Amino acid sequence: MPNHVFPRSFVAPPLVAVAAEGSFIIDDQGKRYLDASGGAAVSCLGHGHPKVVEAIREQIGRLDYAHTGFFTNSAQEALADDLMTYAPSNMARAFFVSGGSEAIESAIKMARQYWLEKGQPQRSHIIARRQSYHGNTLGALAVGGNAARRAPYAPLLSDATSHIAPCYPYRDRLDGESETDYGLRVANELEAEIQRLGPESVAAFVAEPVVGATLGSQPAVAGYFQRIRQICDAHGVLLIADEVMSGMGRCGTLYAMDFEGVAADLIVMAKGLGGGMQPIGCVLASHGVVEAFRNGSGAFTHGHTYMGHPVGCAASLAVQQVLRDEGLVDHVRNNGPRLEAMLQDRFGNHAHVGDIRGRGYFWSLEFVADRASKAVFDPKDKRAAKLGQEALARGLICYPMGGTIDGVRGDHVSLAPPYNAGDRELELAVSLLGEAVDAVMG
Repeated sequence: MPNHVFPRSFVAPPLVAVAAEGSFIIDDQGKRYLDASGGAAVSCLGHGHPKVVEAIREQIGRLDYAHTGFFTNSAQEALADDLMTYAPSNMARAFFVSGGSEAIESAIKMARQYWLEKGQPQRSHIIARRQSYHGNTLGALAVGGNAARRAPYAPLLSDATSHIAPCYPYRDRLDGESETDYGLRVANELEAEIQRLGPESVAAFVAEPVVGATLGSQPAVAGYFQRIRQICDAHGVLLIADEVMSGMGRCGTLYAMDFEGVAADLIVMAKGLGGGMQPIGCVLASHGVVEAFRNGSGAFTHGHTYMGHPVGCAASLAVQQVLRDEGLVDHVRNNGPRLEAMLQDRFGNHAHVGDIRGRGYFWSLEFVADRASKAVFDPKDKRAAKLGQEALARGLICYPMGGTIDGVRGDHVSLAPPYNAGDRELELAVSLLGEAVDAVMG
């Protein structure tokens, strides 16, 4: 076919998807691929769920678009009401955009304007963590800690950001150090960085509760986020939870921070919100943030053409209703240990799998050249990329990534199956992944 699309890569042309059903995507040759990563942890219901398809059809036939500079719309209002019903109790309002990067940009701007509204314009610095990923726009890249994706655009990125250590116990916990002590040590890097910058200059700290593709499904150790919240409270710093990949049920709780027992000031979500059925992202703002705007200028100096899109909101509302009606968040929480057991059984003694980590339906394998020393493969080997291609050839979609350790060294692969995946799909995913790992890693 003619090809006029500017691709992600001119070196490796993509396959052509023509259909999808349930947990499978079908290409133009009729080959079926088990979508065991939901693309990038997006397709939480798989593909083509009839209730969501019907909601999209009904909405687009009734109201396809209305600019939010002139109108709100009933789909947006209904979705906001629904989210607030089940959100953490400190949340008050929802701000809808078209994806995760837009949502992170919105949260950063919201945090900055919050301090303007509070009469503290000097607070402009954002702190995040190395080996994090917060989106691909320039503002989101500046906050993110994905070194490889930042590098080409470094001259364009804001210097009002800085990064502390991730919570990465597999490589960074010291010999003889308990997980609790390790978590406190790396959390206290936030305290040190705030002091270095001057507490009066820091606007917010941004973190993924379970780090996504850059570090590979890495949860924090127990107590880490409690200490982070204490530090933020002590210095008046806003806590932004980036739940774009880990939230909306992916890790077995509707909000990923629920597991930590900590409330954020802003929650950013996207992928599991709409399940890929329509583009959408969202920022939930706490009562304190909302009141600062209400009692200040009264307006958020920010917006996008397609924010609050009625079709995207209608699709997302249907996704959230399906999650409840089919008990899918409970299913993920209850069946997550089953997926972990399958991975441990297949890879726990693999010569080149150093760590198996994750939560719920979000798990990753970190690969090593040697288990004892944790030595990595030569980055020039591009083992993760080769693994992805080998898996595709076997009919499996997974999410491989290089640069696990520092943006250059290390390889991992992630699985993020649909929430309604049962043992049959999970067993097939692990089996096909095992074949691909053996072929590529040796």
